[in-house]
Amino acid sequence: MNKNTLILVSFTFLLTGFFNNSYAKNSFFLNDTLTKNSSENILEFDIKRHCNDSIIQDIEDKKIYLYGDASIEYGDIKITSNKIVIDWKENTILAVGTKDSIGKIIGNPVFKEGKESFKATEILYNLKSKKCIVKKIITKEGEGYIHGVKVKKLEDNILYLKKGEYTTCDAEHPHYSIRANKIKLIPKKQIVTGPAYLTFFNIPTPLFLPFGYFPNTDKQSSGIIIPSYGESANMGFFLKDGGYYFSLNNYTDLTLKADIYTKGSWSSKNNFRYKKRYKYNGSLNLNYGNIITSEFGFPNYVIKKDFFVRWSHKQDPKADPLVSFSANVNAGSSTYHKNNTFTNSTDYLSNTFTSNVNWSKRFEGTPFNLSANLSHNQNTQTHKVNLTLPDISLSMNKIYPFKSLGNKGSKNWYDNIGMRYSMNSKNQISTTDSLLFHNSTLQNFNSGMRHNIPINSSFKILKYFTFNQSINLSERWYINQVEKKWNGTEVITDTLNKFTRGSEYNLISSINTKIYGVSQFKKGKIAAFRHVMTPNLSFTYNPGFSDKKFGFYKSVQIDSLGNTDIYSIMQNGIYGTPRKNESGNINFSLGHIFGIKVRNKKDTVEELTKVKLIESLNFSSSYNLFADSFNFNYINLNLRTKLLNKINISYSSVFDPYIIDSTGRKHKFELFENNKIARFRNSNITAGFNINDKTFTKKKNKEEEEEEEEEERNKEETRDFYKIPWNLNVNYTHNLNMGTNLQSEKTSTQNLGFSGNIKITQKWKLGFHSGYDFSDETNQEWWKKFTYTSIDIYRDLHCWELLFHWIPTGYQRSYTLTIRVKADILKDLKLERRKDWIAPEFN
Repeated sequence: MNKNTLILVSFTFLLTGFFNNSYAKNSFFLNDTLTKNSSENILEFDIKRHCNDSIIQDIEDKKIYLYGDASIEYGDIKITSNKIVIDWKENTILAVGTKDSIGKIIGNPVFKEGKESFKATEILYNLKSKKCIVKKIITKEGEGYIHGVKVKKLEDNILYLKKGEYTTCDAEHPHYSIRANKIKLIPKKQIVTGPAYLTFFNIPTPLFLPFGYFPNTDKQSSGIIIPSYGESANMGFFLKDGGYYFSLNNYTDLTLKADIYTKGSWSSKNNFRYKKRYKYNGSLNLNYGNIITSEFGFPNYVIKKDFFVRWSHKQDPKADPLVSFSANVNAGSSTYHKNNTFTNSTDYLSNTFTSNVNWSKRFEGTPFNLSANLSHNQNTQTHKVNLTLPDISLSMNKIYPFKSLGNKGSKNWYDNIGMRYSMNSKNQISTTDSLLFHNSTLQNFNSGMRHNIPINSSFKILKYFTFNQSINLSERWYINQVEKKWNGTEVITDTLNKFTRGSEYNLISSINTKIYGVSQFKKGKIAAFRHVMTPNLSFTYNPGFSDKKFGFYKSVQIDSLGNTDIYSIMQNGIYGTPRKNESGNINFSLGHIFGIKVRNKKDTVEELTKVKLIESLNFSSSYNLFADSFNFNYINLNLRTKLLNKINISYSSVFDPYIIDSTGRKHKFELFENNKIARFRNSNITAGFNINDKTFTKKKNKEEEEEEEEEERNKEETRDFYKIPWNLNVNYTHNLNMGTNLQSEKTSTQNLGFSGNIKITQKWKLGFHSGYDFSDETNQEWWKKFTYTSIDIYRDLHCWELLFHWIPTGYQRSYTLTIRVKADILKDLKLERRKDWIAPEFN
């Protein structure tokens, strides 16, 4: 062996030793950087490599093998796998998984470029062309996942998949997918497929699509809204909530939906939304329905045309701290929610529509505020509509005009004298919904203006008593007045277009204090009993303005005998009229609060626990010094408490100190006639509670809560029944009215309402809402006394969900069964079945 041969063998041996396993074991991590520079082939970036096991270099084939949590970084591209092969001849990187001791593939490759990443079983990446061929890819795109048997990735990150499928299921073997032989994925833009079909648990279905298109962008995009189908007893089969969604720009969108029935009914539902960050947001809904029940020629054939408008707007406080604007408009036909058989329970049970549009401005550096309000109130049962267009208010915050006078170092009695000012102006009308837009109706608006100036002061008397006194000045302005005349046969009432003003004032003085009583006990569970009593005595004086010198009241002949009556020229005024008769009321009330302190031997931190027995018990009444009869007013009793710190109870009742006969009240006291202080007149009691699975469990510290959460995560689906999450709301009301005279019948109403939900397992939920009308005498059958009832069943099907909504009784008796994909991107992929029965007995 010559000298040159010996040198070559020694050099080869050293190279082999440098890259063998024994060297790799000397260091747990191997990090290296390879730079491949040649005149023929220059790479754009350096290659950073890393592995945990070993690196082997094949000099003859120009390959490097990396084993054990290997990774390659090339620019913003990172490939990780259990095995990576760098091929310098082809300028490629091959990443694959390896088999463990039992033959299972582990360490499958993951490709990451920027924020995008995907998993596969094999990745072949070309360093020069930046193209990539992938086998059995799994990549997440938005809310969905892409699976492909073979994938080609181009330099612009576009993926071409062969034998691919799209799904929103995150399982390795998805429960469902839309499968196609060819799929094109454009990141952050769209996913397009050729002919596709739906599969469940890898089983093909006959649901076929000529092509598939899935938006793959964070931005909103326009598209078709797939309708649901079902059957209505009176309107036939239907397609419901189908239409189109328009993404107009970054700030607005528009949804157009419609319903169509086989018996001729149809409706449209349009929703326009807008939002500008730090400025405002809102939505406008315009709904119209043409409802046809039964068929032409039948007695119950009816065509009902309804509409409904809903507008909400909210200004962001950051837009202008001095000016605010908001709107909440709900207006439409009184029968809209009744005729719409699939309206929600909140709308269906409500018998009033209310609307408010508010604008307000605060004048910086001054005590003044200006506001304008447009309001609407509509009763769906009486069809009465009240409109206020507009209601303008100018107010001044409380000021102390005399505080700066006198010696600033000492406190004077007049320092506490404060005053406010407010101006209100209204333009209002009351009519029915059918006459609302008639010209004659719109000419009957009632307008007026009112000014108020309250002046008050308060100070302490004998340290424990607070004395308050105030005088209120008010004035009304109207643009017309009433004039009545006797024409010989009847009284004629005219309305004159004439500016009219009426002023009045009243005086109020009051004194109140608080009396505390405490009894302490050295032994026993109760440590102390506490009673707080709040007596209040006040006097209100209202002068009368019926004298002719004021000009507010006039007399008119009312019959041929010459009898006269007094009327106010402002009797139709929106803010009323100055008081006719003088009154001076002595008002008195007595409030009570009862509580105890309980010893808790188990609690080492806080020995005493405060418990309120009665949160409020109040008696009140008044006496009119200037009334010619019935000087005493009704006696009011109000009570509020909470039993066991769970059940809220509220009670109120009214008592009359005077007796009654068949004609009504008489000026005789119950005390003298029937030996009782007062006669019971009416009462109202409400009771309710909200309890759940945590209501009766003791409070846990943070460590115990964390341990319980960990146990909950490790539990199987079937759990201990007593640890099932649940919630129950119960409300009871009872109203009793004894009538106004001996011939009046006593009326009583009792209602029980309850709702709740229970999470039976991790996958099953049950919800319910119902009530019972104990006083309903129109229905003899007990089951018809149930009020609006609904039952909801929910089942979590991993990537799908099942919902069942059932209304078993009443006018809206119906059910809706829905099985749908959870993800929003495929929310129209659903099976929905609806049916209603409009029972004649509820019409």
